[in-house]
Amino acid sequence: MQSKATSVEAYLQELPEDRRIALEKIRSVILKNLAKGFQEAMQYGMIGYSVPHSLYPDGYHCDPKEPLPFAAVASQKQHISIYMMSLYSSPEDLEWFQSEWEKTGKKLNMGKSCIRFKKLEDIPLELIGKAFKRVTVKKYIAIYEQGIKKTKSSPEPKAKSTKKKAR
Repeated sequence: MQSKATSVEAYLQELPEDRRIALEKIRSVILKNLAKGFQEAMQYGMIGYSVPHSLYPDGYHCDPKEPLPFAAVASQKQHISIYMMSLYSSPEDLEWFQSEWEKTGKKLNMGKSCIRFKKLEDIPLELIGKAFKRVTVKKYIAIYEQGIKKTKSSPEPKAKSTKKKAR
């Protein structure tokens, strides 16, 4: 669910109390561990953390007017999500994260960069803090640019033929 809120405070205020409390705790952990240089703001209808244009003028390749997204936190319809693009972009960081999560004994519900959970108790906040602390702006930009370079150098997928084979 994308919000129309224009500030983090407005976003939090529009949430039901249980979700607001959970997001405030997650946000507190993120802000405590977020490397210098990242900025917090509303982005794509969620609380976003990004590399500002002042540090990465190219912005996000999908929309260069947007700062480079790094992470986000959102209250979705059925769950709360933490999006960590560094986990999607870095196989090493993903492997570390999954290994550390397993040690917590909690069940991991994760997509490519999205960690989903229903209750705050389902998420190891200390691990989230460590995951954010591991990634500096410089490291993230390098990971991001390496991914863009791979995408540009990989061959275009062949278009599937729509012709029916003759029998």
